[in-house]
Amino acid sequence: MQENKRGNILLESGTNEIEIMQFTVDDNLYGINVAKVREIMMSVPVKAMPHAHPAVEGIFKPRDVVLTVVDLPFYLTGQHSKPNPKDLFIVTNFNKMYIAFRVHTVVGISRISWTDIQKPDKTVSGGEEGVATGIAQCEGQLVTVLDFERIVAEIAPETTIQISEIERKGARAQRSCPVLVAEDSILLSRMIQDSLEKAGYTNLHMFANGQELWDYLEPLAEEPGNLEKHAALVITDIEMPSMDGHRLTKLIKSDPVLREIPVIIFSSLVTEEMRVKGKELGADEQLSKPEIGHLVDVMDGLLDKKKQER
Repeated sequence: MQENKRGNILLESGTNEIEIMQFTVDDNLYGINVAKVREIMMSVPVKAMPHAHPAVEGIFKPRDVVLTVVDLPFYLTGQHSKPNPKDLFIVTNFNKMYIAFRVHTVVGISRISWTDIQKPDKTVSGGEEGVATGIAQCEGQLVTVLDFERIVAEIAPETTIQISEIERKGARAQRSCPVLVAEDSILLSRMIQDSLEKAGYTNLHMFANGQELWDYLEPLAEEPGNLEKHAALVITDIEMPSMDGHRLTKLIKSDPVLREIPVIIFSSLVTEEMRVKGKELGADEQLSKPEIGHLVDVMDGLLDKKKQER
């Protein structure tokens, strides 16, 4: 068993770097953000669970915690294969959940820039149904970075964003202030947009990554008088191709004009360590997915505060 103790390896926040752990399934090379990995274990027999999703292999208890095991080879190929004793479990932690994914081998770890990760076009990603969140160039090889949030959302829909949290808030007044959202997952972007519109936010601008949002925002620094008309609030994921949310936050909060825009980091990676990094970069609030109801409350509070200060 090998624990991931590399949490502090990115020495400076906002550098737009990522560490990709490369692994194989049927000799195909895939990747996962090291920040999501808690440990790597040799595979062990698991206990099957009745009525579970077909990709859920079962559960096991490595120490004092029961973990769900996802059969990633089956999920990716649709073909059942006999578990190999040499298989590995990648134990992940995101969205406040611990889940183990069966893989065939772990190849290694590469530190690269988010600019080296390209968002795949729809012929590769499969659009909203796809699980490829990016294509990375690692040491001369192309690595398909998987959207693990999307995988878990399909297997266990109750663990992802729930629009019912907004519906329970009842009737709400509409807000026409412009809200900019950077989220690379097509599925989660749609869920966030639907939820915020349901909450009364009628002027949403959705961006596929931090770079696209920054390209929209940067010219506004030259027009401080018009800033409020184009950007009242920014919501950003952390993991995104081209430019991640930490780098985006650093750029916004380092600009003498744009720094007045409240920035909310809304990510599955908001742990205590990540919270420290986000605070150093100037994020106004940091929330863990899938707490969409809490996100709306925080948005309301920040915008009301801005209104009172004017």
